[in-house]
Amino acid sequence: MSGPTGDGERDAERDRYRFLAEVTDALAESLDSGTAADRLARLVVPRLADWATVTVLAGDGAPGGVARAHRDPDLLGAVDTYLAGRVTAPRDQAALVSALHSGEPVHLTELEPDLGPESLPEGPVRAAWDLLDPTSSLFVPLRARGSAIGVLSLVRCGDRLPAGPAEVALAVEVGRRGALALDNARLYGRQLRVAETLQHSLLTPPPQPPGLELAVRYRAAVSEDLVGGDWYDAFELPGGATVLVIGDVTGHGVEAAAAMAQLRSAVRTLAYDSPAGPAGTLDRVDRVLAGLHVGTLATALVARLEPAGEGDGRLLRWSSAGHLPPLLLAADGGVRLLTTPPERLLGTGDPGARTDHATTVAPGETLVLVTDGLVEIDRGGIDEGLERVAGALDGLQGLPADALCDRLLTRVLPARTDDDVAVLAVRVLA
Repeated sequence: MSGPTGDGERDAERDRYRFLAEVTDALAESLDSGTAADRLARLVVPRLADWATVTVLAGDGAPGGVARAHRDPDLLGAVDTYLAGRVTAPRDQAALVSALHSGEPVHLTELEPDLGPESLPEGPVRAAWDLLDPTSSLFVPLRARGSAIGVLSLVRCGDRLPAGPAEVALAVEVGRRGALALDNARLYGRQLRVAETLQHSLLTPPPQPPGLELAVRYRAAVSEDLVGGDWYDAFELPGGATVLVIGDVTGHGVEAAAAMAQLRSAVRTLAYDSPAGPAGTLDRVDRVLAGLHVGTLATALVARLEPAGEGDGRLLRWSSAGHLPPLLLAADGGVRLLTTPPERLLGTGDPGARTDHATTVAPGETLVLVTDGLVEIDRGGIDEGLERVAGALDGLQGLPADALCDRLLTRVLPARTDDDVAVLAVRVLA
Protein backbone atom coordinates (compact mmCIF):
# COMPACT_ATOMS: atom_id res chain seq x y z
CA MET A 1 0.00 0.00 0.00
CA SER A 2 1.42 3.36 -1.01
CA GLY A 3 2.05 5.95 1.65
CA PRO A 4 1.77 9.74 1.46
CA THR A 5 5.39 10.03 0.36
CA GLY A 6 4.90 7.64 -2.55
CA ASP A 7 1.76 9.44 -3.68
CA GLY A 8 3.54 12.79 -3.47
CA GLU A 9 6.43 11.56 -5.57
CA ARG A 10 4.06 10.23 -8.23
CA ASP A 11 2.14 13.50 -8.25
CA ALA A 12 5.39 15.43 -8.65
CA GLU A 13 6.50 13.18 -11.49
CA ARG A 14 3.14 13.56 -13.28
CA ASP A 15 3.39 17.33 -12.85
CA ARG A 16 6.89 17.29 -14.28
CA TYR A 17 5.76 15.35 -17.36
CA ARG A 18 2.81 17.70 -17.86
CA PHE A 19 5.11 20.70 -17.72
CA LEU A 20 7.58 19.18 -20.19
CA ALA A 21 4.72 18.27 -22.55
CA GLU A 22 3.51 21.87 -22.34
CA VAL A 23 7.01 23.11 -23.20
CA THR A 24 7.28 20.75 -26.16
CA ASP A 25 3.85 21.62 -27.54
CA ALA A 26 4.33 25.38 -27.17
CA LEU A 27 7.75 25.40 -28.84
CA ALA A 28 6.70 23.08 -31.65
CA GLU A 29 4.12 25.64 -32.80
CA SER A 30 6.69 28.18 -33.99
CA LEU A 31 9.23 28.02 -36.80
CA ASP A 32 10.55 31.50 -36.08
CA SER A 33 13.64 31.51 -33.84
CA GLY A 34 12.75 34.83 -32.20
CA THR A 35 9.26 33.64 -31.32
CA ALA A 36 10.60 30.30 -30.07
CA ALA A 37 13.15 32.04 -27.81
CA ASP A 38 10.47 34.35 -26.42
CA ARG A 39 8.18 31.41 -25.70
CA LEU A 40 10.96 29.50 -23.97
CA ALA A 41 11.71 32.44 -21.67
CA ARG A 42 8.03 32.80 -20.76
CA LEU A 43 7.53 29.09 -20.20
CA VAL A 44 10.16 28.80 -17.46
CA VAL A 45 8.81 31.78 -15.49
CA PRO A 46 7.76 31.54 -12.68
CA ARG A 47 8.14 27.79 -12.31
CA LEU A 48 11.94 27.71 -12.57
CA ALA A 49 12.90 31.35 -12.15
CA ASP A 50 11.66 34.81 -11.31
CA TRP A 51 13.11 36.09 -14.55
CA ALA A 52 14.83 34.43 -17.45
CA THR A 53 16.75 35.27 -20.59
CA VAL A 54 17.39 33.18 -23.69
CA THR A 55 20.52 34.17 -25.60
CA VAL A 56 20.81 32.67 -29.07
CA LEU A 57 24.27 32.69 -30.63
CA ALA A 58 24.76 34.30 -34.02
CA GLY A 59 26.33 32.41 -36.91
CA ASP A 60 29.85 33.46 -35.86
CA GLY A 61 29.33 32.26 -32.28
CA ALA A 62 28.90 35.75 -30.82
CA PRO A 63 25.82 36.52 -28.71
CA GLY A 64 22.87 37.22 -30.96
CA GLY A 65 19.22 37.81 -30.12
CA VAL A 66 18.05 37.87 -26.50
CA ALA A 67 14.53 37.04 -25.29
CA ARG A 68 13.43 37.74 -21.72
CA ALA A 69 10.52 37.27 -19.33
CA HIS A 70 9.72 38.26 -15.71
CA ARG A 71 7.05 36.94 -13.41
CA ASP A 72 6.02 40.55 -12.75
CA PRO A 73 5.29 42.32 -16.06
CA ASP A 74 5.89 45.67 -14.37
CA LEU A 75 9.55 44.73 -13.88
CA LEU A 76 10.24 43.93 -17.55
CA GLY A 77 11.44 47.51 -18.00
CA ALA A 78 14.03 46.97 -15.27
CA VAL A 79 15.17 43.74 -16.98
CA ASP A 80 15.57 45.59 -20.27
CA THR A 81 17.51 48.41 -18.62
CA TYR A 82 19.86 45.93 -16.96
CA LEU A 83 20.39 43.83 -20.11
CA ALA A 84 21.06 46.90 -22.25
CA GLY A 85 23.44 48.61 -19.86
CA ARG A 86 25.25 45.87 -17.98
CA VAL A 87 28.95 45.20 -18.30
CA THR A 88 29.26 41.45 -17.86
CA ALA A 89 30.88 40.55 -14.56
CA PRO A 90 33.96 38.27 -14.82
CA ARG A 91 32.27 35.60 -12.75
CA ASP A 92 29.17 35.63 -14.98
CA GLN A 93 31.30 35.57 -18.10
CA ALA A 94 33.19 32.54 -16.85
CA ALA A 95 29.91 30.81 -16.00
CA LEU A 96 28.49 31.45 -19.46
CA VAL A 97 31.64 30.25 -21.22
CA SER A 98 31.80 27.18 -19.01
CA ALA A 99 28.17 26.29 -19.74
CA LEU A 100 28.68 26.70 -23.48
CA HIS A 101 31.92 24.74 -23.70
CA SER A 102 31.15 21.94 -21.27
CA GLY A 103 27.51 21.44 -22.14
CA GLU A 104 26.79 21.23 -18.41
CA PRO A 105 24.70 23.67 -16.34
CA VAL A 106 26.49 26.18 -14.14
CA HIS A 107 24.72 27.08 -10.90
CA LEU A 108 25.61 30.25 -8.98
CA THR A 109 23.81 29.74 -5.70
CA GLU A 110 24.91 33.14 -4.44
CA LEU A 111 25.34 36.42 -6.27
CA GLU A 112 27.61 39.11 -4.95
CA PRO A 113 25.48 41.85 -3.43
CA ASP A 114 27.79 44.53 -4.83
CA LEU A 115 29.42 43.74 -8.14
CA GLY A 116 31.09 47.14 -8.32
CA PRO A 117 30.85 49.96 -10.85
CA GLU A 118 33.00 48.08 -13.36
CA SER A 119 30.11 45.63 -13.83
CA LEU A 120 27.08 47.76 -12.98
CA PRO A 121 27.41 51.42 -13.98
CA GLU A 122 25.92 53.85 -11.52
CA GLY A 123 22.53 55.23 -12.41
CA PRO A 124 19.64 53.43 -14.12
CA VAL A 125 21.49 50.12 -14.59
CA ARG A 126 22.39 49.77 -10.91
CA ALA A 127 18.92 50.93 -9.91
CA ALA A 128 17.41 48.23 -12.12
CA TRP A 129 19.69 45.60 -10.56
CA ASP A 130 18.68 46.66 -7.07
CA LEU A 131 15.01 46.61 -8.00
CA LEU A 132 15.27 43.12 -9.52
CA ASP A 133 17.18 41.86 -6.44
CA PRO A 134 18.72 38.71 -8.02
CA THR A 135 20.16 36.23 -5.50
CA SER A 136 20.99 33.10 -7.55
CA SER A 137 21.28 32.13 -11.19
CA LEU A 138 21.42 28.95 -13.23
CA PHE A 139 23.00 28.89 -16.70
CA VAL A 140 21.70 26.05 -18.87
CA PRO A 141 23.48 25.47 -22.19
CA LEU A 142 21.30 25.15 -25.26
CA ARG A 143 22.84 22.49 -27.46
CA ALA A 144 21.36 20.79 -30.51
CA ARG A 145 22.85 18.38 -33.02
CA GLY A 146 26.21 18.54 -31.28
CA SER A 147 26.59 22.32 -31.33
CA ALA A 148 26.06 25.07 -28.78
CA ILE A 149 23.37 27.46 -30.00
CA GLY A 150 22.77 29.56 -26.89
CA VAL A 151 22.20 29.78 -23.15
CA LEU A 152 19.09 29.78 -20.98
CA SER A 153 19.68 31.94 -17.88
CA LEU A 154 17.37 31.39 -14.92
CA VAL A 155 17.51 34.01 -12.17
CA ARG A 156 15.87 33.79 -8.77
CA CYS A 157 15.31 36.87 -6.65
CA GLY A 158 14.72 38.04 -3.11
CA ASP A 159 14.05 35.31 -0.54
CA ARG A 160 13.51 32.55 -3.08
CA LEU A 161 15.88 29.64 -2.52
CA PRO A 162 18.31 28.52 -5.25
CA ALA A 163 17.15 25.69 -7.47
CA GLY A 164 17.42 22.23 -5.97
CA PRO A 165 18.78 19.14 -7.77
CA ALA A 166 15.37 18.14 -9.15
CA GLU A 167 14.77 21.67 -10.45
CA VAL A 168 18.21 21.80 -12.05
CA ALA A 169 17.50 18.48 -13.78
CA LEU A 170 14.14 19.80 -14.97
CA ALA A 171 15.79 22.98 -16.28
CA VAL A 172 18.34 20.89 -18.21
CA GLU A 173 15.55 18.87 -19.86
CA VAL A 174 13.66 22.07 -20.72
CA GLY A 175 16.89 23.41 -22.22
CA ARG A 176 17.35 20.29 -24.30
CA ARG A 177 13.86 20.56 -25.76
CA GLY A 178 14.15 24.29 -26.19
CA ALA A 179 17.48 23.97 -28.00
CA LEU A 180 16.03 21.50 -30.49
CA ALA A 181 13.07 23.80 -31.19
CA LEU A 182 15.37 26.80 -31.64
CA ASP A 183 17.67 24.89 -33.95
CA ASN A 184 14.73 23.69 -36.03
CA ALA A 185 13.56 27.28 -36.31
CA ARG A 186 17.04 28.42 -37.38
CA LEU A 187 17.25 25.66 -40.01
CA TYR A 188 13.79 26.59 -41.25
CA GLY A 189 14.79 30.24 -41.49
CA ARG A 190 17.96 29.34 -43.35
CA GLN A 191 16.04 27.19 -45.83
CA LEU A 192 13.49 29.97 -46.30
CA ARG A 193 16.22 32.52 -47.02
CA VAL A 194 17.89 30.18 -49.53
CA ALA A 195 14.59 29.58 -51.32
CA GLU A 196 13.72 33.28 -51.37
CA THR A 197 17.19 34.24 -52.60
CA LEU A 198 17.07 31.63 -55.35
CA GLN A 199 13.60 32.64 -56.43
CA HIS A 200 14.25 36.39 -56.40
CA SER A 201 17.48 35.93 -58.35
CA LEU A 202 15.47 34.41 -61.19
CA LEU A 203 12.60 36.88 -61.21
CA THR A 204 14.36 39.53 -63.25
CA PRO A 205 12.93 42.85 -64.52
CA PRO A 206 11.07 42.49 -67.83
CA PRO A 207 12.20 44.00 -71.12
CA GLN A 208 10.46 47.04 -72.58
CA PRO A 209 10.01 46.31 -76.30
CA PRO A 210 8.92 49.15 -78.61
CA GLY A 211 5.16 49.58 -78.49
CA LEU A 212 4.71 47.58 -75.29
CA GLU A 213 4.79 48.41 -71.60
CA LEU A 214 5.58 45.47 -69.30
CA ALA A 215 5.38 45.27 -65.50
CA VAL A 216 5.79 42.37 -63.10
CA ARG A 217 5.14 41.81 -59.41
CA TYR A 218 6.03 38.98 -57.05
CA ARG A 219 4.69 38.75 -53.50
CA ALA A 220 6.00 35.96 -51.27
CA ALA A 221 3.76 34.14 -48.83
CA VAL A 222 4.05 35.39 -45.26
CA SER A 223 2.54 32.38 -43.52
CA GLU A 224 4.62 29.55 -42.08
CA ASP A 225 4.45 27.81 -45.43
CA LEU A 226 7.74 28.09 -47.25
CA VAL A 227 8.11 30.17 -50.35
CA GLY A 228 6.65 28.39 -53.34
CA GLY A 229 7.52 27.98 -56.99
CA ASP A 230 5.64 30.83 -58.70
CA TRP A 231 7.50 32.49 -61.54
CA TYR A 232 7.15 34.82 -64.48
CA ASP A 233 9.35 35.51 -67.48
CA ALA A 234 9.36 37.80 -70.51
CA PHE A 235 11.88 38.16 -73.33
CA GLU A 236 12.13 39.29 -76.93
CA LEU A 237 12.65 37.07 -79.97
CA PRO A 238 14.80 38.12 -82.94
CA GLY A 239 11.76 38.49 -85.22
CA GLY A 240 10.12 41.11 -83.03
CA ALA A 241 7.77 38.90 -81.01
CA THR A 242 7.71 39.05 -77.21
CA VAL A 243 7.36 35.84 -75.22
CA LEU A 244 5.43 35.93 -71.93
CA VAL A 245 5.51 33.08 -69.41
CA ILE A 246 3.87 32.57 -66.05
CA GLY A 247 3.75 29.38 -63.99
CA ASP A 248 3.56 27.68 -60.64
CA VAL A 249 5.52 24.59 -59.54
CA THR A 250 3.81 22.34 -57.02
CA GLY A 251 5.25 22.27 -53.51
CA HIS A 252 7.17 24.76 -51.39
CA GLY A 253 10.66 25.46 -50.16
CA VAL A 254 14.09 25.00 -51.66
CA GLU A 255 12.92 21.98 -53.67
CA ALA A 256 10.13 23.96 -55.33
CA ALA A 257 12.42 26.93 -55.97
CA ALA A 258 15.06 24.65 -57.52
CA ALA A 259 12.46 22.92 -59.67
CA MET A 260 11.14 26.30 -60.73
CA ALA A 261 14.66 27.33 -61.76
CA GLN A 262 15.01 24.22 -63.95
CA LEU A 263 11.59 24.65 -65.49
CA ARG A 264 11.97 28.37 -66.13
CA SER A 265 15.29 27.78 -67.88
CA ALA A 266 13.83 24.97 -70.00
CA VAL A 267 10.83 27.05 -71.08
CA ARG A 268 12.99 30.09 -71.85
CA THR A 269 15.52 28.09 -73.88
CA LEU A 270 12.97 26.07 -75.84
CA ALA A 271 10.70 29.06 -76.52
CA TYR A 272 13.64 31.08 -77.83
CA ASP A 273 15.16 28.31 -79.92
CA SER A 274 12.02 26.94 -81.57
CA PRO A 275 9.96 28.28 -84.46
CA ALA A 276 6.96 26.42 -83.04
CA GLY A 277 4.27 28.34 -81.20
CA PRO A 278 3.48 28.23 -77.46
CA ALA A 279 1.86 24.78 -77.69
CA GLY A 280 4.96 23.40 -79.39
CA THR A 281 7.13 24.90 -76.66
CA LEU A 282 5.09 23.23 -73.92
CA ASP A 283 5.25 19.92 -75.80
CA ARG A 284 9.04 20.12 -75.93
CA VAL A 285 9.21 21.03 -72.24
CA ASP A 286 7.14 17.95 -71.44
CA ARG A 287 9.60 15.76 -73.36
CA VAL A 288 12.54 17.31 -71.50
CA LEU A 289 10.90 16.75 -68.09
CA ALA A 290 10.16 13.13 -68.96
CA GLY A 291 13.52 12.40 -70.58
CA LEU A 292 15.55 13.89 -67.73
CA HIS A 293 13.29 12.39 -65.04
CA VAL A 294 12.86 15.78 -63.40
CA GLY A 295 9.74 14.70 -61.53
CA THR A 296 8.19 18.16 -61.44
CA LEU A 297 4.52 19.04 -61.76
CA ALA A 298 3.64 22.59 -62.72
CA THR A 299 1.07 24.79 -64.34
CA ALA A 300 2.37 27.15 -66.99
CA LEU A 301 1.11 29.53 -69.64
CA VAL A 302 3.28 30.50 -72.60
CA ALA A 303 2.21 33.37 -74.83
CA ARG A 304 3.63 35.31 -77.77
CA LEU A 305 2.76 38.86 -78.72
CA GLU A 306 3.51 39.49 -82.39
CA PRO A 307 3.06 42.65 -84.48
CA ALA A 308 -0.30 42.48 -86.26
CA GLY A 309 0.20 45.35 -88.66
CA GLU A 310 0.50 49.13 -88.49
CA GLY A 311 -1.94 50.44 -85.88
CA ASP A 312 -3.58 47.04 -85.40
CA GLY A 313 -1.98 46.23 -82.06
CA ARG A 314 -0.59 42.76 -81.44
CA LEU A 315 -1.55 39.22 -82.24
CA LEU A 316 -1.63 37.17 -79.04
CA ARG A 317 -1.02 33.43 -79.32
CA TRP A 318 -0.97 31.33 -76.15
CA SER A 319 -1.19 27.81 -74.78
CA SER A 320 -1.94 26.81 -71.21
CA ALA A 321 -0.73 23.78 -69.27
CA GLY A 322 -3.44 23.83 -66.64
CA HIS A 323 -2.82 27.48 -65.76
CA LEU A 324 -5.31 30.25 -65.08
CA PRO A 325 -6.65 32.05 -68.16
CA PRO A 326 -5.28 35.46 -69.17
CA LEU A 327 -7.37 38.53 -68.44
CA LEU A 328 -7.71 41.20 -71.14
CA LEU A 329 -8.55 44.72 -69.95
CA ALA A 330 -10.08 46.70 -72.82
CA ALA A 331 -9.56 50.41 -73.41
CA ASP A 332 -13.18 51.04 -72.36
CA GLY A 333 -12.69 49.22 -69.02
CA GLY A 334 -14.32 45.92 -69.89
CA VAL A 335 -12.53 42.77 -68.78
CA ARG A 336 -12.55 39.56 -70.80
CA LEU A 337 -11.37 36.19 -69.51
CA LEU A 338 -9.56 34.37 -72.30
CA THR A 339 -10.92 31.00 -71.20
CA THR A 340 -9.94 27.86 -73.12
CA PRO A 341 -10.62 24.13 -72.62
CA PRO A 342 -8.37 22.81 -69.83
CA GLU A 343 -5.21 20.93 -70.80
CA ARG A 344 -2.85 18.84 -68.70
CA LEU A 345 -0.16 20.18 -66.38
CA LEU A 346 3.51 19.98 -67.25
CA GLY A 347 5.26 16.87 -65.99
CA THR A 348 2.29 14.48 -65.86
CA GLY A 349 3.75 12.25 -68.56
CA ASP A 350 0.31 11.84 -70.17
CA PRO A 351 0.14 11.88 -73.98
CA GLY A 352 -1.98 14.31 -75.91
CA ALA A 353 -1.58 17.31 -78.16
CA ARG A 354 -1.50 20.83 -76.81
CA THR A 355 -3.43 23.65 -78.43
CA ASP A 356 -2.58 27.19 -79.51
CA HIS A 357 -5.21 29.92 -79.13
CA ALA A 358 -5.20 33.37 -80.65
CA THR A 359 -6.80 36.79 -80.31
CA THR A 360 -5.88 40.40 -81.07
CA VAL A 361 -4.81 42.88 -78.39
CA ALA A 362 -5.63 46.39 -79.58
CA PRO A 363 -3.70 49.55 -78.64
CA GLY A 364 -4.77 50.73 -75.19
CA GLU A 365 -5.60 47.22 -74.00
CA THR A 366 -3.73 45.44 -71.22
CA LEU A 367 -3.05 41.71 -70.90
CA VAL A 368 -2.81 40.46 -67.30
CA LEU A 369 -1.37 37.06 -66.30
CA VAL A 370 -1.59 35.89 -62.67
CA THR A 371 -0.88 32.86 -60.49
CA ASP A 372 -3.42 31.24 -58.19
CA GLY A 373 -2.19 33.05 -55.10
CA LEU A 374 -4.08 36.10 -56.36
CA VAL A 375 -7.19 34.09 -57.12
CA GLU A 376 -7.59 31.51 -54.36
CA ILE A 377 -7.62 33.94 -51.44
CA ASP A 378 -8.55 32.13 -48.19
CA ARG A 379 -8.87 28.90 -50.19
CA GLY A 380 -11.78 30.30 -52.20
CA GLY A 381 -12.97 28.89 -55.52
CA ILE A 382 -11.18 29.63 -58.80
CA ASP A 383 -14.24 31.01 -60.63
CA GLU A 384 -15.12 33.29 -57.74
CA GLY A 385 -11.49 34.40 -57.47
CA LEU A 386 -11.20 35.19 -61.17
CA GLU A 387 -14.37 37.29 -60.95
CA ARG A 388 -12.85 39.16 -58.02
CA VAL A 389 -9.65 39.86 -59.97
CA ALA A 390 -11.66 40.96 -63.00
CA GLY A 391 -13.69 43.30 -60.79
CA ALA A 392 -10.53 44.73 -59.26
CA LEU A 393 -9.33 45.70 -62.76
CA ASP A 394 -12.39 47.92 -63.20
CA GLY A 395 -11.33 51.52 -63.76
CA LEU A 396 -7.64 50.71 -64.20
CA GLN A 397 -7.62 50.77 -68.00
CA GLY A 398 -5.89 54.16 -68.28
CA LEU A 399 -3.05 53.34 -65.90
CA PRO A 400 0.52 52.44 -66.87
CA ALA A 401 1.33 48.76 -66.37
CA ASP A 402 3.35 49.40 -63.19
CA ALA A 403 0.58 51.39 -61.52
CA LEU A 404 -2.01 48.84 -62.63
CA CYS A 405 -0.09 46.02 -60.92
CA ASP A 406 0.21 47.97 -57.68
CA ARG A 407 -3.47 48.94 -57.66
CA LEU A 408 -4.55 45.38 -58.47
CA LEU A 409 -2.54 43.89 -55.59
CA THR A 410 -3.83 46.53 -53.18
CA ARG A 411 -7.44 45.84 -54.13
CA VAL A 412 -7.26 42.04 -54.05
CA LEU A 413 -4.62 40.91 -51.56
CA PRO A 414 -5.09 40.99 -47.79
CA ALA A 415 -2.23 42.16 -45.58
CA ARG A 416 -1.08 38.55 -45.14
CA THR A 417 -1.28 35.86 -47.81
CA ASP A 418 -0.80 32.12 -47.49
CA ASP A 419 0.50 31.61 -51.03
CA ASP A 420 2.94 33.26 -53.40
CA VAL A 421 1.59 35.68 -55.99
CA ALA A 422 3.03 36.52 -59.39
CA VAL A 423 1.56 39.06 -61.81
CA LEU A 424 2.68 39.98 -65.34
CA ALA A 425 0.93 42.87 -67.10
CA VAL A 426 1.50 44.00 -70.70
CA ARG A 427 -0.06 47.18 -72.04
CA VAL A 428 -0.13 47.54 -75.81
CA LEU A 429 0.77 51.09 -76.78
CA ALA A 430 0.81 50.70 -80.56
